[in-house]
Amino acid sequence: MASNTECAPPGSGLNPIDVSLNYLLSQVTALTAYEEVNLPAALKRILAAPVTSTVNIPPWDNSAMDGYAIATQDLTLKGETRLPVSQHIPAGHVGLPLASGTAARIFTGAPIPKGVDAVVIQEQCQREGELVRFSVNVQPGDNIRRLGEAVKQGQEVLSKGLFVQPQHVGMAASVGVRTLSVVRRPKVAIFSTGDELVQPGQVLGEGAIYDSNRPTLEALLEAAGCEVLDFGHAVDDVDTITDLLGRASQVADLIISSGGVSVGEEDHVKPAVEKLGTLLLWKIAIKPGKPLAYGTVKGTPFFGVPGNPVALFVTFAVFIRPYILKMLSAQCIATPSYPLPLGFAWKNKGQRQEFVRVQCVTNADGKRYLMNYPNQSSGVLTSVVWADGLAVIPKDSVLSEGDTAEYWPFSALL
Repeated sequence: MASNTECAPPGSGLNPIDVSLNYLLSQVTALTAYEEVNLPAALKRILAAPVTSTVNIPPWDNSAMDGYAIATQDLTLKGETRLPVSQHIPAGHVGLPLASGTAARIFTGAPIPKGVDAVVIQEQCQREGELVRFSVNVQPGDNIRRLGEAVKQGQEVLSKGLFVQPQHVGMAASVGVRTLSVVRRPKVAIFSTGDELVQPGQVLGEGAIYDSNRPTLEALLEAAGCEVLDFGHAVDDVDTITDLLGRASQVADLIISSGGVSVGEEDHVKPAVEKLGTLLLWKIAIKPGKPLAYGTVKGTPFFGVPGNPVALFVTFAVFIRPYILKMLSAQCIATPSYPLPLGFAWKNKGQRQEFVRVQCVTNADGKRYLMNYPNQSSGVLTSVVWADGLAVIPKDSVLSEGDTAEYWPFSALL
């Protein structure tokens, strides 16, 4: 997938997060292919076309409650109203026109018969054989849901670009839709690098660690609605990585590698990318995740994420997820966040914006605040497991307990 290169890349120094993100989003070419899928399969996909209702909801005036359908003209003006029950109308059945001076036993969802202008809920009534009595003040329209009051025929009920959630599936079904048009899944090729990596399930030798990054990346991508192409693990060799990048560029819309993008002599991803394409962005003022790289490989966009697992997680949340959402033409790309007070003090005297792993907790007074994990190292994956979100700490700032910070809940990112 070719990138849009109208926006000039940021400088070669430490690039601010907002400048870097704006540049990355300017490079996105949206996917145009779409497919029709059954409703359950549309979950967490992006709508390629709006959904318009062909029916009114409700399709007729119906009872909002179990109770008794009446004509308010039959109410006793003072004291108790007593009416004979002339018919029984369950949901799914159509009653007869209401006989004057009577009530109809009616159930939630049942059509309102001709002659009825109100429903008295059953909790306000006393039934005595074939009579019903009640003393409440009843007004025309009480407990009646009117034709089309929820959805009008021809009304757009789901809009293009929507990230489909369970309630949207239900909405589509309620207007009689069996399938939804969704943007096709981006094909994302992933691989991890490093001589030290051993795959889970294998024997862990001396000097080796298990490869947690590739499974984490695969899970993050699937949660974002992607089709993952797993290219496995590459040793620290520039020719091996170059060959893998070339093969991935032929089948993927996006390539993401893990590790090998720092400044050590064993970091071979950057030179491999430059042999086949262009490195457009490197070094961002973010902690963790400074070495994040972006470029193209034979015209296919490429991200190189840091090898530290927390840095991978954070850079995916901040940069890669919005990039993918724009590929899908999603309505909402920005990360939902809101301010919460800190339950800890924090000094960030550097030039990088920090993303601190935190939990949102509630005190005895019912007030929410954020607590931090004690070890914020970018290699401590347990900090992400413990946390339920990220606190954003601006560069060159000193925050005291009780000061507010922007909170990014994981529930909005995954």
